[in-house]
Amino acid sequence: MSMTTRTGRIERKTAETSILIEVDLDGTGAYDVSTGIGFLDHMVEQFSKHSLIDVTMKVDGDLHVDQHHTTEDSAIALGQALTQALGDKAGIGRYGSAYSPMDETLSRVALDISGRPYCVWNAKFSQEKLGEWDTELIQHWFESVAQSAGLTLHLELLYGTNNHHICESLYKGFARAMRIAVERDPRKGEAIPSTKGQLGG
Repeated sequence: MSMTTRTGRIERKTAETSILIEVDLDGTGAYDVSTGIGFLDHMVEQFSKHSLIDVTMKVDGDLHVDQHHTTEDSAIALGQALTQALGDKAGIGRYGSAYSPMDETLSRVALDISGRPYCVWNAKFSQEKLGEWDTELIQHWFESVAQSAGLTLHLELLYGTNNHHICESLYKGFARAMRIAVERDPRKGEAIPSTKGQLGG
Protein backbone atom coordinates (compact mmCIF):
# COMPACT_ATOMS: atom_id res chain seq x y z
CA MET A 1 0.00 0.00 0.00
CA SER A 2 1.21 3.48 -0.84
CA MET A 3 2.24 5.43 2.23
CA THR A 4 1.92 8.88 0.74
CA THR A 5 1.74 11.70 3.23
CA ARG A 6 -1.85 12.54 4.12
CA THR A 7 -1.65 16.18 5.04
CA GLY A 8 -3.71 19.25 4.32
CA ARG A 9 -3.05 22.98 4.56
CA ILE A 10 -5.68 25.69 4.14
CA GLU A 11 -5.19 29.43 4.31
CA ARG A 12 -8.50 31.27 4.22
CA LYS A 13 -8.82 35.03 4.36
CA THR A 14 -12.04 37.01 4.26
CA ALA A 15 -13.16 40.36 5.58
CA GLU A 16 -14.33 38.49 8.69
CA THR A 17 -11.58 35.98 9.46
CA SER A 18 -7.98 35.07 8.67
CA ILE A 19 -7.29 31.36 9.12
CA LEU A 20 -4.41 28.93 8.80
CA ILE A 21 -5.13 25.24 9.31
CA GLU A 22 -2.80 22.27 8.87
CA VAL A 23 -3.70 18.63 9.49
CA ASP A 24 -1.84 15.31 9.36
CA LEU A 25 -4.14 12.29 9.34
CA ASP A 26 -1.29 10.00 10.38
CA GLY A 27 -0.14 12.08 13.29
CA THR A 28 0.02 11.51 17.02
CA GLY A 29 -2.67 13.92 18.20
CA ALA A 30 -0.34 16.91 18.46
CA TYR A 31 -2.10 20.27 18.35
CA ASP A 32 -1.46 24.00 18.28
CA VAL A 33 -4.81 25.78 18.44
CA SER A 34 -5.66 29.44 18.87
CA THR A 35 -9.07 30.72 17.77
CA GLY A 36 -9.63 33.51 20.28
CA ILE A 37 -12.47 31.46 21.83
CA GLY A 38 -11.15 29.47 24.75
CA PHE A 39 -13.75 26.74 24.83
CA LEU A 40 -13.55 26.20 21.08
CA ASP A 41 -9.77 25.84 21.44
CA HIS A 42 -10.36 23.20 24.12
CA MET A 43 -12.74 21.24 21.90
CA VAL A 44 -10.49 21.29 18.83
CA GLU A 45 -7.63 20.13 21.05
CA GLN A 46 -9.83 17.25 22.23
CA PHE A 47 -10.61 16.40 18.60
CA SER A 48 -6.91 16.29 17.73
CA LYS A 49 -5.87 14.32 20.81
CA HIS A 50 -8.49 11.60 20.45
CA SER A 51 -8.47 11.29 16.64
CA LEU A 52 -4.64 11.21 16.50
CA ILE A 53 -4.95 13.81 13.73
CA ASP A 54 -2.34 16.54 14.18
CA VAL A 55 -4.06 19.93 14.00
CA THR A 56 -2.64 23.43 13.74
CA MET A 57 -5.43 26.01 13.81
CA LYS A 58 -4.74 29.75 13.92
CA VAL A 59 -7.75 32.03 13.63
CA ASP A 60 -7.90 35.82 13.76
CA GLY A 61 -11.60 36.64 13.61
CA ASP A 62 -13.96 39.54 14.13
CA LEU A 63 -14.77 38.65 17.72
CA HIS A 64 -15.65 42.29 18.38
CA VAL A 65 -18.78 41.54 16.32
CA ASP A 66 -19.59 38.09 17.70
CA GLN A 67 -18.31 34.51 17.63
CA HIS A 68 -20.30 33.29 14.63
CA HIS A 69 -17.79 33.94 11.85
CA THR A 70 -14.85 32.55 13.83
CA THR A 71 -16.79 29.40 14.71
CA GLU A 72 -18.17 28.82 11.22
CA ASP A 73 -15.04 29.66 9.24
CA SER A 74 -12.76 27.55 11.46
CA ALA A 75 -15.03 24.57 10.84
CA ILE A 76 -15.18 25.19 7.09
CA ALA A 77 -11.39 25.45 6.84
CA LEU A 78 -10.88 22.35 8.99
CA GLY A 79 -13.22 20.40 6.72
CA GLN A 80 -11.34 21.64 3.65
CA ALA A 81 -8.01 20.60 5.17
CA LEU A 82 -9.36 17.14 6.02
CA THR A 83 -10.68 16.73 2.48
CA GLN A 84 -7.32 17.75 1.04
CA ALA A 85 -5.51 15.29 3.29
CA LEU A 86 -7.86 12.43 2.37
CA GLY A 87 -7.26 12.87 -1.37
CA ASP A 88 -9.18 10.22 -3.30
CA LYS A 89 -9.89 8.38 -0.01
CA ALA A 90 -8.25 5.19 -1.28
CA GLY A 91 -7.89 2.46 1.34
CA ILE A 92 -9.64 4.25 4.22
CA GLY A 93 -12.12 2.64 6.58
CA ARG A 94 -14.66 5.28 5.51
CA TYR A 95 -17.12 4.59 8.35
CA GLY A 96 -16.62 5.30 12.02
CA SER A 97 -18.71 5.38 15.17
CA ALA A 98 -18.16 5.79 18.87
CA TYR A 99 -20.02 5.84 22.14
CA SER A 100 -18.46 8.48 24.34
CA PRO A 101 -19.14 8.45 28.10
CA MET A 102 -18.17 11.35 30.32
CA ASP A 103 -19.36 11.01 33.90
CA GLU A 104 -23.19 11.24 33.76
CA THR A 105 -23.22 11.91 30.02
CA LEU A 106 -23.27 9.46 27.14
CA SER A 107 -23.26 10.42 23.47
CA ARG A 108 -23.15 8.49 20.22
CA VAL A 109 -21.47 9.68 17.03
CA ALA A 110 -21.56 7.88 13.70
CA LEU A 111 -20.14 9.10 10.41
CA ASP A 112 -19.42 8.19 6.82
CA ILE A 113 -16.77 9.97 4.75
CA SER A 114 -19.22 9.72 1.90
CA GLY A 115 -18.74 12.94 -0.03
CA ARG A 116 -22.44 13.55 0.63
CA PRO A 117 -22.67 16.15 3.38
CA TYR A 118 -25.47 15.69 5.87
CA CYS A 119 -25.59 16.41 9.58
CA VAL A 120 -28.16 15.04 12.00
CA TRP A 121 -27.99 16.75 15.39
CA ASN A 122 -29.92 15.38 18.32
CA ALA A 123 -28.51 17.18 21.35
CA LYS A 124 -29.31 20.28 23.34
CA PHE A 125 -27.81 22.50 26.00
CA SER A 126 -29.49 24.05 29.01
CA GLN A 127 -27.27 27.11 29.21
CA GLU A 128 -26.41 29.79 26.68
CA LYS A 129 -22.64 29.77 27.07
CA LEU A 130 -19.73 27.47 27.83
CA GLY A 131 -16.98 29.78 28.95
CA GLU A 132 -17.52 32.66 26.54
CA TRP A 133 -18.66 30.39 23.68
CA ASP A 134 -22.31 30.55 22.64
CA THR A 135 -23.67 27.01 22.88
CA GLU A 136 -25.97 27.57 19.87
CA LEU A 137 -22.81 27.68 17.74
CA ILE A 138 -21.75 24.14 18.64
CA GLN A 139 -24.32 22.53 16.36
CA HIS A 140 -23.36 24.99 13.64
CA TRP A 141 -19.68 24.05 13.97
CA PHE A 142 -20.44 20.38 13.37
CA GLU A 143 -22.80 21.19 10.49
CA SER A 144 -20.10 23.33 8.87
CA VAL A 145 -17.43 20.61 9.20
CA ALA A 146 -19.81 18.03 7.76
CA GLN A 147 -20.66 20.27 4.82
CA SER A 148 -17.07 21.19 4.08
CA ALA A 149 -15.55 17.72 4.54
CA GLY A 150 -18.38 15.86 2.81
CA LEU A 151 -19.33 13.88 5.91
CA THR A 152 -22.58 12.14 6.67
CA LEU A 153 -22.49 12.89 10.39
CA HIS A 154 -24.93 11.86 13.10
CA LEU A 155 -24.47 13.21 16.62
CA GLU A 156 -26.78 12.18 19.43
CA LEU A 157 -26.85 12.92 23.13
CA LEU A 158 -28.29 9.79 24.73
CA TYR A 159 -28.41 11.39 28.17
CA GLY A 160 -26.56 13.88 30.32
CA THR A 161 -27.08 17.07 32.31
CA ASN A 162 -23.73 18.85 32.60
CA ASN A 163 -23.27 21.13 29.57
CA HIS A 164 -19.47 20.92 29.62
CA HIS A 165 -19.64 17.13 29.67
CA ILE A 166 -22.22 17.05 26.87
CA CYS A 167 -20.09 19.18 24.57
CA GLU A 168 -16.85 17.39 25.35
CA SER A 169 -18.47 13.99 24.95
CA LEU A 170 -19.70 14.92 21.45
CA TYR A 171 -16.30 16.23 20.38
CA LYS A 172 -14.47 13.18 21.73
CA GLY A 173 -16.97 10.89 20.05
CA PHE A 174 -16.48 12.74 16.77
CA ALA A 175 -12.73 12.42 17.17
CA ARG A 176 -12.80 8.69 17.83
CA ALA A 177 -15.21 8.07 14.95
CA MET A 178 -12.95 10.05 12.61
CA ARG A 179 -9.89 8.11 13.78
CA ILE A 180 -11.58 4.88 12.71
CA ALA A 181 -12.89 6.30 9.44
CA VAL A 182 -9.63 7.83 8.17
CA GLU A 183 -7.49 4.86 9.17
CA ARG A 184 -5.97 2.91 6.30
CA ASP A 185 -7.25 -0.65 6.09
CA PRO A 186 -4.44 -2.90 4.81
CA ARG A 187 -6.99 -5.36 3.37
CA LYS A 188 -8.35 -2.63 1.09
CA GLY A 189 -5.02 -1.67 -0.42
CA GLU A 190 -5.56 1.31 -2.70
CA ALA A 191 -9.20 0.49 -3.42
CA ILE A 192 -11.78 3.25 -3.15
CA PRO A 193 -14.26 2.08 -0.49
CA SER A 194 -17.32 2.32 -2.74
CA THR A 195 -18.85 0.10 -5.42
CA LYS A 196 -19.12 3.27 -7.54
CA GLY A 197 -15.35 3.57 -7.66
CA GLN A 198 -15.48 7.05 -6.15
CA LEU A 199 -16.84 8.79 -3.09
CA GLY A 200 -19.10 11.81 -3.53
CA GLY A 201 -20.91 13.04 -6.58
